[in-house]
Amino acid sequence: MPVNAFGNEKKALRVGMTTALSGPARDLGLSMKRGIEAYFHHINAQGGVHGRPIELLSLDDGYQPTSAAANMRRLTKEKEIIAIIGNVGTPTALVTVPIANREKILLFGAFTGANILRKTPPDRYVINFRASYEEETAAMIDRILDSGIKPDEIAFFTQNDAYGDAGYAGAVKALESRGYQQANSLPHGRYTRNTLNVEDGLLSILDAPVEPKAIIMVGAYTACAKFIKYAKTIWPRTRFFNVSFVGSIPLAKALGKDGEGVVVTQVVPHFKSTLPGVVEYRRVLKAYAPEAAPDFVSLEGFLVAKIFVEGVKRAPKNITRENLIDAIESIQNLDIGIGVPISYSASEHQALHRIWSTEIKNKTFVPLNR
Repeated sequence: MPVNAFGNEKKALRVGMTTALSGPARDLGLSMKRGIEAYFHHINAQGGVHGRPIELLSLDDGYQPTSAAANMRRLTKEKEIIAIIGNVGTPTALVTVPIANREKILLFGAFTGANILRKTPPDRYVINFRASYEEETAAMIDRILDSGIKPDEIAFFTQNDAYGDAGYAGAVKALESRGYQQANSLPHGRYTRNTLNVEDGLLSILDAPVEPKAIIMVGAYTACAKFIKYAKTIWPRTRFFNVSFVGSIPLAKALGKDGEGVVVTQVVPHFKSTLPGVVEYRRVLKAYAPEAAPDFVSLEGFLVAKIFVEGVKRAPKNITRENLIDAIESIQNLDIGIGVPISYSASEHQALHRIWSTEIKNKTFVPLNR
């Protein structure tokens, strides 16, 4: 049997996950986990892959890097774990990516658009599904500037950590690519992760000489909602733009009537879409998590699991951590039902580069056409 082989027995193939199942980012972790598990249940009901069910072992890290590192060490040392899937967060990725590389275990479909997971050439053991934060913020900048707002009328509100830094850097890069070289001097308010201390960040923008007409936000929904509610009393005509990690549905609920017009970029289609892959997602979610309402995050988890299972199907029955990666890298033009074909290779470890923009209208999300 090859080294690290997981055998041909009928016993389950186990997949690990460290994510926020508690704390202020728990809605993201729980939704990602729900989408992954729904698809695994769906596949297992059909007999699994090569006759073997797939099981998810999820551990709570509370969106804290130290806990995520401890969970990764535990998961990678468990010989039955074939891969890590769907981890949530950039601060946690700062510690989980090095562990995945060191322990030579696949970290697949993490819920973060940070560049630490997107090196050139890519890390062999890190394979992504979603578009990057650079791509999300570039889409925001295009929309803002094309609407007639000037670069010096843009401000930033970000989480004071690697996640906030990643989104901010992407927006600055996009502004510079459009010919504006003073992006680093634009007003920039920050807040501490896992807190609601947004007041100092708001004051930093309030002290700026130019009133902002657009504020790009890179944070968690609780802090972003509080900031938007305060900011709208000061700048009622300002537009607010959030990246997908904010948690769209919890953000809309937290904002209530104050959510009108708030934009969130998405890395998957709308969960109410009639695309066949999204229709399948809603059907499977209803079957295996009937209490859960569809949302963008569980849809992402579902699609991540769907691609992962395709990789398992392509791998030899005598599957190993290494030949699983080779199998995923062999995927070319895979139709998962979202209108964008999925392809990987040894030099391309990101499936999607597409951004779907949405806007809150009447407390719900609607697609925002260009």
